[in-house]
Amino acid sequence: METRFGTVQVQVTIKAGVITDVTALHLTDQEQRSVQISARAAPLLRSEVLSAQSANVQTIGGATYTSEAYLTSLQAALDAAHF
Repeated sequence: METRFGTVQVQVTIKAGVITDVTALHLTDQEQRSVQISARAAPLLRSEVLSAQSANVQTIGGATYTSEAYLTSLQAALDAAHF
């Protein structure tokens, strides 16, 4: 998923119908500030997704572009897995 600050791509692991992990393969990195924001947001998003068992979670304040791209990429992965 492209953002104005770089690409975001996540990978999802599903076992026995449960999301067991979400791995950020690539996060926004166009500027140093983007790297810092992504580094802060990714673990929070991962935690929220594992709790909710879906991509339907709130974005992280101050990390809107990263959050939206992360969740869009996740939803695409979930759709591909027919989850």
